[in-house]
This record gives sequence, C-alpha cells and structure tokens, in this order.
Amino acid sequence: MFEPVTYSKNMEKKYEQLCKQGEALLSDEKDQIANLSNITALLNQFLDRVNWVGFYLFKEGELVLGPFQGLPACIRIPVGNGVCGTAAETGKTQVVKNVHQFPGHIACDAQSQSEVVVPIIIDGELFGVLDIDSPDIGRFSEEEGVLLEKFVQRVAPFIRG
Repeated sequence: MFEPVTYSKNMEKKYEQLCKQGEALLSDEKDQIANLSNITALLNQFLDRVNWVGFYLFKEGELVLGPFQGLPACIRIPVGNGVCGTAAETGKTQVVKNVHQFPGHIACDAQSQSEVVVPIIIDGELFGVLDIDSPDIGRFSEEEGVLLEKFVQRVAPFIRG
C-alpha cells in the first residue's frame, strides 16, 4: 500500500525519491489509464502550491484531456496553441512564470497563474504532455522543469500501455 513519504529538502534528491516512487507504483501494472491516474495522484500529493495536475494525450493530431486532478479542464487543445500545444509542437518543456504573459494562453482555470508543461516522447513519437498549474505566479523554476523532464522519462515506459 502507498504511504506518504517525507521528502528531502534538496530538490534533486527530492525528485529522485519521486522517480523511485513513480517507478514502484507503476511497475506491476500495464493499464495505461490506471498508471496515468496514479501518476497524477502522486504528483498532486508530492507538489505544493498546485491546483491542476494532469495529462493531455496526443490523438489524431491534437491533444485530448487524459487523467487529471483539479477542476474540469479544456477537453481538446490544438497542437501549437497555448502552453500545452506549444510544448507538444516544439518538443520542449515550457516553464511559464506568468501565464497571462504567454501569447495564446488557454485559460481553463481562472485561478492558474503559472504553469509547467513537459512533452512526453515515447519511441521518438509524441505521446502527450504532462501539465501542471499553480495559483502562484513564478511557482515553477527552470530547475524544476528539468527535474520533471527526468521524472517523465523515468515513468514513460510504464505509461505507454
């Protein structure tokens, strides 16, 4: 059974603990929806000052809402639109300190002020994106964006289904 963990204060060590938890949580399950759902729950418990954690999956040329924790969200996002669509189009993590200054930002939750979106690439193909929102301006650092990329790379083999 899963139990909450006291994480290291060092950000790199904290994210290494998260990676190990994610791998252990997913290693015995093959169902994609179950694994994506557990990852959102794990991240929602792990991260402070966030109001939305979830996935958009790449299907038929657009991003479609997947498992998430938070308020109801936009269901479809065209590639290239908003923060999620930009991450999907460029294949690069987007760390946005103030979403209101991001050209074309799509406001699903009016409370969101900052956002980090990590593209998920599996076997050279876009699988989707991990999207995390915060009600605080400047919540996510570039370092945290890199650590979330590493987390996604570590759990990707378990989420492809």
